[in-house]
Amino acid sequence: MSGEPGGVDVVAADYWPDDADDVEEGYLANWFAAEGRTVEAGETLCEIQIEKVSIDVPAPTAGEVVEVAVAEGADFARGDVLARIRPAT
Repeated sequence: MSGEPGGVDVVAADYWPDDADDVEEGYLANWFAAEGRTVEAGETLCEIQIEKVSIDVPAPTAGEVVEVAVAEGADFARGDVLARIRPAT
């Protein structure tokens, strides 16, 4: 990934449901935080769907969303980075 050093990756696998171990792809339904927006830790960044189950993805840290790596309406793999956050200082 082409992110900046010190950024925090938001990785899809970290939010994968335990009962979907046999599923390898998801769908990004909505982004609630665009690039450049400042977010608080735990604030919902986006909604993903795994096997038609919706999951809110929270920001792992407070900071600025510096990259949205998966577009709204796109499919992604379990290990894909969804976004990158530059932690607040």
